[in-house]
Amino acid sequence: MNAVQWSFQRIEEKYLLTSQQYDRLRAALNGRIEPDEYPRSTICNIYYDTPDYLLIRRSLDKPLYKEKFRLRSYGVPKAGSPSFMEIKKKYNGIVYKRRVQTELSQAESYMEYGREPEVNDRQIFREIQWFRGSYDLIPRVFLAYDRLAFKSVEDPELRITFDRRIRYRTDELSLSAGDQGALLLPEDAILMEIKIPGAAPVWLSRILSELGIFPVSFSKYGKSYQKIMEEQKTEVSYRAKSA
Repeated sequence: MNAVQWSFQRIEEKYLLTSQQYDRLRAALNGRIEPDEYPRSTICNIYYDTPDYLLIRRSLDKPLYKEKFRLRSYGVPKAGSPSFMEIKKKYNGIVYKRRVQTELSQAESYMEYGREPEVNDRQIFREIQWFRGSYDLIPRVFLAYDRLAFKSVEDPELRITFDRRIRYRTDELSLSAGDQGALLLPEDAILMEIKIPGAAPVWLSRILSELGIFPVSFSKYGKSYQKIMEEQKTEVSYRAKSA
């Protein structure tokens, strides 16, 4: 995957669209964007956290600085397929990502037992080692979504992605176990992300304003955590009534 970036920082804005908004926006962006190097993909993630969900609880409090850790693959990996161990940090509105590539079984073995994997970047891996040593990390949530990815014709650094069928599960926490899961949002909901090193161009801001499309605060992992907590409360309530 020659287009994969191992380290970068950028601004990321998120927008929740209906199918009607999506259609109008795609029409308005015609001629402005084009498919990127990997235009269609199913992205699969295992989010690691502490037993009490410390990382995501901190993140949902909207602090100035927050961090997450995930294991990612593009599609459901097979034996020998690559995976990516990734630290995602956000400070003062800027997103920083650091990732290394390794074979899936090696990544899982490292996360569970600490067995050092073969990676493509030793410096970033040392940062991952430090992060792993700072928390009692275990796999907590699987998240997958079907993505369409575009880049600006004028500025390839400006990327726009559309994620559909965002789904999650809390069992079978391995990337090789398939991409099935419960839907996180309504069937027709689409999550758009605009990713750019600096400010959005005037033409894009104008299009979004004219269509009444505004940024939202949304975290896929955060939303799944909230769903999990709701499900647990419902189960406890049901058990109490049945007792």
